[in-house]
Amino acid sequence: MWSRSEYRGGVAVLVIDDDQELCALLAKVFDKVGLQASFVHTGDAGLDAALSGRFDLAILDVMLPALDGFEVLRRLRKQSELPVIMLTARGDDVDRIVGLEIGADDYLPKPFHPRELIARVKAILRRSQRTGLGPERPLEANGVRLEPGARSVSCDGQPVDLTTTEFDILQMLIEAAGRVLSRDVLLERLDGRESTAFDRSIDMHISHLRKKLGTGTQRIRTVRGVGYQFMLPSAQP
Repeated sequence: MWSRSEYRGGVAVLVIDDDQELCALLAKVFDKVGLQASFVHTGDAGLDAALSGRFDLAILDVMLPALDGFEVLRRLRKQSELPVIMLTARGDDVDRIVGLEIGADDYLPKPFHPRELIARVKAILRRSQRTGLGPERPLEANGVRLEPGARSVSCDGQPVDLTTTEFDILQMLIEAAGRVLSRDVLLERLDGRESTAFDRSIDMHISHLRKKLGTGTQRIRTVRGVGYQFMLPSAQP
């Protein structure tokens, strides 16, 4: 668990969930680890809060009054790349896939242990707020320029908007350009956890990256049964 001093700078988390008991529990959990949590219980109010610019991350339930979580995320992604963890029904793979397709950074099935949620929040916050850590020099390969310090990406000279998770996957792939990274390696570096046979989150993020980088040039190759490779121009088929 975190100590309070780790986030004394005032990290703000938005929880959009109509489960009052869960929100009361999470309020205590977030307070213990020194995170500022705000709670909203309807989809429309949650969307307004998420677009306010006051939060560093949102936790979004699928089942909500007024607007469901999917619609909240659809509308949010039209204007913001705020990191989002979706809460889905346990065993409902369709909800997880749809959430990732729309642009969720991660998902967690209910019911869950609060420590698991804190671990996911911690991983995303550390990535999205990483400044002054690791290489600050720009990375360039195959028409893509990635600037770790500014967390910005351009492709063929045009800016590309990426979610926190998409940015970090792309950075790992470009740093290893020409080599294959397995799904397990990507997921372990992102969240510190192993993938499962049914975990398709990395595949969905890769699909989004391909669309955002354009279809004219193949940049991310699937190596069946192994993982993914960011291709250098000399390796183009």
